[in-house]
Amino acid sequence: MKLRIRQLREARGLTQAEVADELMCDQSLYSKYERSVRPLPLESAVRLAGYYGVSLDYLTGLAGVKEPGDNSP
Repeated sequence: MKLRIRQLREARGLTQAEVADELMCDQSLYSKYERSVRPLPLESAVRLAGYYGVSLDYLTGLAGVKEPGDNSP
């Protein structure tokens, strides 16, 4: 599964440390999530989807649209 968390973070101009703070984890763990070295826990995925305002399907690469009913890539 190809997560979009790096693209979403970079599009907002955020650092890994800033997003890690949102998830209440350290930057090195968050980096492993971005590189798919460690699986992203469901609770963290839900939190990030809300943080970025996207669907879980979009966040996890299962959908090409950011929100249900959205037709833009």
